[in-house]
Amino acid sequence: MYKGKTIAIVIPCYNEEKQIGKVIATIPDYVDHLIIIDDQSTDRTKLVAEELASKDKRVKIIIHQKNQGVGAAIASGYKWARDHEVDIAVVMAGDAQMDPSQMPKLLDPIVLDKADYTKGNRLKYPSAYEMIPKTRFFGNQILSFFTKIASGYWSISDAQNGYTAINLKALKAMDWDDMYKRYGQPNDLLVKLNIKNMRICDCIMPPVYNVGEESKMKISRVFITLPKLLLKLFLKRIFVKYMVQDFSIIAPLYYLGIFNFIIFLIFLVRTLVLFSIRSTPEISFLTCLYTFQMSLFLTLIAMFFDMQQNKNLQPENATDDKDC
Repeated sequence: MYKGKTIAIVIPCYNEEKQIGKVIATIPDYVDHLIIIDDQSTDRTKLVAEELASKDKRVKIIIHQKNQGVGAAIASGYKWARDHEVDIAVVMAGDAQMDPSQMPKLLDPIVLDKADYTKGNRLKYPSAYEMIPKTRFFGNQILSFFTKIASGYWSISDAQNGYTAINLKALKAMDWDDMYKRYGQPNDLLVKLNIKNMRICDCIMPPVYNVGEESKMKISRVFITLPKLLLKLFLKRIFVKYMVQDFSIIAPLYYLGIFNFIIFLIFLVRTLVLFSIRSTPEISFLTCLYTFQMSLFLTLIAMFFDMQQNKNLQPENATDDKDC
């Protein structure tokens, strides 16, 4: 136990036979359960996990009958933790990229009841720019910006960081069968936590690379699928939170901003086509300019109100540790 709270580590694995032993060997003694989820690996991950379980009674193994994705593996671990009334569930990848010594940063805000969900943030670490591969650094920055808008958690960054902790209250509040099953899982979960009004905080920690990990994420595929997912999640959050749960001016402002942007795009195309054929009608140009200005104005106002509405869900002093 950690400060009177039971702790489970959820470890999603796909072809991690070389790394999973390193992960288990470094887990602190205060952790009560180690949940290894084998997402139908094609190597010896399952056999290695079974060997580890024979040596460490804390290890439990969940086997997926078919490959479902890292998000589905995490959901399986979360459901186990929820069903066994575990106070805090921590997600650690099976590739040894997450430093167990940093775990108290994630646990303390939850133990102190100042947050329901905590996540690592590598981007704010002082030398992160030098330590993280440049493609991943800038890609993560871009995805973090759009995740802020989609989720309503405007103070977060490093949205793709999978080193997280969640309390039993949030575990019971979420429908884990409805979670996004692949690499968009952190973004999907943030939006759904916001809809449930869960408090979250970022915890600064150093990036870990070159420990033998092999990334299975294809960046090109992520940048195709994630924008569509984030747009869908954003529209869902605005509808559920500001129209279903409690009507707010935020929803009409956002929707009017989107409507004006669509009109702007239509007239922009019309203006460019007419310009290529002959001179552009003045009314088309003015409509284009007006709708763009209105879209920008309405969206910025909506964002401001959205920030204020969600401010209480991101406690600035979630822990006494200055890095959180």
